[in-house]
Amino acid sequence: MLLSDVVQTSADVAATRSRKAKVVALAALLERARGLDELEVVTSYVAGSLRQRRTGVGWRGLSSLPEPAAESTLTVAAVDAAFDDIAAHAGPGSQAARADAVRALFGAATADEQRWLRALATGEVRQGASDALVQEAVAAASGAPLEQVRRAAMLAGSTTAVVRAAFTGGAEALAEVGLEVMRPVLPMLASTAPDVEAALVKAGGGEGVEVAVDTKLDGIRIQVHRDGDDVVIATRTLEDITARLPEVVEVARSLPATSFVLDGEAIALGDDGRPRPFQETASRTAQAAADDGIVVTPYFFDVLHLDGVDLLDSPGRERGAALLGLVPEPYRVPTVSTADPDVARRFVDDVLAAGHEGVVVKGLDAPYAAGRRGAAWVKVKPVHTVDLVVLAVEWGSGRRQGWLSNIHLGARADDGSGGLVMLGKTFKGMTDEMLAWQTERFLALETGRDGHVVHVRPEQVVEIAFDGVQRSTRYPGGIALRFARVVRYRDDKTTAEADTLATVKALGR
Repeated sequence: MLLSDVVQTSADVAATRSRKAKVVALAALLERARGLDELEVVTSYVAGSLRQRRTGVGWRGLSSLPEPAAESTLTVAAVDAAFDDIAAHAGPGSQAARADAVRALFGAATADEQRWLRALATGEVRQGASDALVQEAVAAASGAPLEQVRRAAMLAGSTTAVVRAAFTGGAEALAEVGLEVMRPVLPMLASTAPDVEAALVKAGGGEGVEVAVDTKLDGIRIQVHRDGDDVVIATRTLEDITARLPEVVEVARSLPATSFVLDGEAIALGDDGRPRPFQETASRTAQAAADDGIVVTPYFFDVLHLDGVDLLDSPGRERGAALLGLVPEPYRVPTVSTADPDVARRFVDDVLAAGHEGVVVKGLDAPYAAGRRGAAWVKVKPVHTVDLVVLAVEWGSGRRQGWLSNIHLGARADDGSGGLVMLGKTFKGMTDEMLAWQTERFLALETGRDGHVVHVRPEQVVEIAFDGVQRSTRYPGGIALRFARVVRYRDDKTTAEADTLATVKALGR
């Protein structure tokens, strides 16, 4: 298949605001790729992602491109092979070799293909098609039930991994995709409630129906797989960080089982047992050794598989019992099961007093919904916080002269398109250290300027605390955040994990 076919479909998808029309266009392209070796690559491309997780190519490396080709000759297979080659360069001389490979690839692309490839390589394909839409397109083109496509994709770790099964075997083949130890799955996610009483109701508790109230640790989400002596540790984005966390590997190997999959958090603690600043945990999990003396401790709150038995579809109370029998107390997230709001409130008070950020209320009858965010898990924090995306930054004045200061904040659109909606700005909560860091960070993400405003690629997630929302015609989201301030930058989250506009509105009620 020619790359131009993908580029044209991407343009068609971007040109319409109709979800149905987007799905129809994507499904038509996937149908054409049905019998081709490039089916998985096409699926990845229409979702706006390279198949290669890391290529070593960034915006700066693509700022100057060769003259474009006069006609379309590049195939999808050739592009994928070129990025394989680009990603493989390492060691002395790799930068020059990678630059030569980039020039060769882009020199074979037309002007339209160059623009699209640059967006693909930098994660900026702005076509309004999320992975959820691609899954709808796979279902439409293959005839497989959408729910089975979604479940299989969650268990396999991506839509790309199951698209061929959908086309060749349909529902039957997708049903065979299950949890596989040593292959990370997309984690279950929590929705949000303003207080513990609302969370209990949302999770199905109260009036004699118990729920679990887990401590919400301010750490890095980890998924730990063990098969014999082999251990794999993955982040919430499925990045393999096993080599960076030998202390977690040691704990995993000490547990009394042959194989398991555990969900939990890794967190750095001080000598007093209280959590160290999140940035220290993030820094520690980003490097291969604890050179600064900081170590992390794993705390587990769920088990998805245990010694040959999959527990994904088992109710939370059964998974909790399995966890209790496998993981000793020092490595379990503190929790309480209750139907009494007063007991839950007292537990929240204890959690906050210990320096943690809140709780997650969990329905005990719910299965583990890999990759989904629903009412079965509900997080509660004492201060409203949301994860937003930085869209632009303004140069500061006065004491902040010379630094990028006021950040423009965006939430994910509610229509599932993957678009971002601006809902405010803030410069509050920024230390001098943070200002210096974000100046360097956002200049590296710069896409253009408008006076004192520096527009950036929407890649950086930031956690924002606020006291409420108010109606506003100033911003496209129709609301403005009251007393918004920066809590921290979230390098462990992607734009796709930012909160939606509807979530922000609900929290501000």
